[in-house]
Amino acid sequence: MKVFTGHTLTCHPAEYLIGNECCPMCPAGSRVKTDCTEFKSTSCLPCLEGTFVDKPTGRKNCFDCTNCDEGLGLKVKTSCTTTSDAVCEPLEGFYCTDQIGNNCVAAQKHTICQSGQYINQAAFTDTVCSDCSAGTFSDGTSTSCQSHTQCESNLQVIKPGTTSTDAECGEKRSNVAAIVAIVCVLFILLIIAAVVYWFCFRKKKMCFRSADSSKGRGHPGQVTSLSQGYIHRQTITPT
Repeated sequence: MKVFTGHTLTCHPAEYLIGNECCPMCPAGSRVKTDCTEFKSTSCLPCLEGTFVDKPTGRKNCFDCTNCDEGLGLKVKTSCTTTSDAVCEPLEGFYCTDQIGNNCVAAQKHTICQSGQYINQAAFTDTVCSDCSAGTFSDGTSTSCQSHTQCESNLQVIKPGTTSTDAECGEKRSNVAAIVAIVCVLFILLIIAAVVYWFCFRKKKMCFRSADSSKGRGHPGQVTSLSQGYIHRQTITPT
């Protein structure tokens, strides 16, 4: 549609001016290949990967997508498509120093917090450090404290977690080893008791034998002595 205002040609909002012609714009995500003529409409081509057009256009080239450069402390928040540009945000541990709309175009590294603390602030301000709560930990470089690892049912905690380190899990110690050790100790004690009892019993038995032997030897000696005395007396008695 052509509208002449004085000597100025004004096109419809969905058209673009080329010479004395108002040509239909190409839709978002595409570009103009050839302009329209009196006999044909505008010819369009889709934008290539890495380029975009976010609204109807009469451009013959698509815009290059924004590069979220890690060297500038940035990462991709929303990927670029043929109809929208990429949106960048600060890397973990960085904060935005230059923002255009919702897009961060430059970032700077946060002041480092100590172990046991986390970076507690919005992405567009410098570091405000806060302490981790019980059951969580941080090395001071993240924006939140992580929960301690919960050991699975077949594992046990071999090193409790702190506010700066995670908990460590390991295999449960078997009770069989403890039971075997106890049985071995009891068996050894039983053997020792048996040996002591045997020695004491043997010693006691030997004592009884010694006493009986002494008693037996004393009586015959007296008889012999008496017998000898009697014989002696019989020998010296006159007839």
